[in-house]
Amino acid sequence: MILINGNFLCRNLTGIERFAWEILAQLDGLLQNGEEIALLVPKNARKIPEYKNIRLIHDEKELTSFPRWDLFYFRKRCRQLHADGLNFSNTAPLGCKIGYAFIHDIYAKDFPEDFTTRRDKLIKLYCRLNYWNIACHAKKVLTVSEFTKERIKARYHTKADKIEVIPNGWDHFSKTGSDDRIFERFPVLKQKPFYFTLGSLQKRKNLKWILEYARKHPDENFAISGKTIGGMHTGEISDLSSLSNVTMLGYVTDEEVKSLMKACSAFVFPSYYEGFGIPPLEALSTGAKIIVAKAASLPEIYKDAAVYIDPFDTDTELAELIKKRTADASAVLETFTYKKSAEKLRSVLFSK
Repeated sequence: MILINGNFLCRNLTGIERFAWEILAQLDGLLQNGEEIALLVPKNARKIPEYKNIRLIHDEKELTSFPRWDLFYFRKRCRQLHADGLNFSNTAPLGCKIGYAFIHDIYAKDFPEDFTTRRDKLIKLYCRLNYWNIACHAKKVLTVSEFTKERIKARYHTKADKIEVIPNGWDHFSKTGSDDRIFERFPVLKQKPFYFTLGSLQKRKNLKWILEYARKHPDENFAISGKTIGGMHTGEISDLSSLSNVTMLGYVTDEEVKSLMKACSAFVFPSYYEGFGIPPLEALSTGAKIIVAKAASLPEIYKDAAVYIDPFDTDTELAELIKKRTADASAVLETFTYKKSAEKLRSVLFSK
């Protein structure tokens, strides 16, 4: 039996958690006779999925901020149920028998200098402990791009045949409607063309690029949404808020995001480090043009469907760049779906 770590059920729906929700929804419909999967649900799960084939095991233990569940308790439950674990969230129990585990990226290993506060340094140490533990001890290391696979091999000397690439997808976004009320809240976005940027406001998301570019181009407008979660200099947020051509949206719903993507001149994603990078894929699905950094996994994923910027150089003209995109997005959208990723995950979990 495969036992899924349900820790993602207790967390905010960011990229990793969405990946777990969406791929499991697809995997549930693919299971065949004899392929047994269960989801271990913490007592304090915020929302519980409904499946036809994946069995839910409701646990009496709560998941707390101290990582006892991930590092120790989940292994105990796997042992009690004679199961191999499946861990989606860049974490896994300590030790040799941890089953299957995802490493979505190794940001804290490759960019330790981005973690500056005491809290961020603790996060860095915890992340690096998990990278090492998974890379060295997992039955299979699962990741979302060839880029991250190569980084894991280089940093932890994990053998290539021990690492499987199972990418993100965009098909969840096809079920999301639009909500144009965002333009009532921010009427300036109806009055002038704007570029849209979305993401958790970590340092690697590189809002510094937007800040410097917006200062140089006061006649071009930007809308930025997201939430600060660490590894981000608050001074940049303050500086962006002070610019008349930048609108800080704060948190926006998926429906509002879709409306913004449909309406923007282009979706701009200047991140200098991504294991995959889902938002540009969502933007492509709405018909938006995308401008992404030529860095990390992004060229691998987006190929000719995007135009590229140097994430450390703002001497460019976005209006001229977006004229250069000639390839359509269909090939990228057909390649990266959660259904295809679920099919690959199933083959990994139940291969003979």
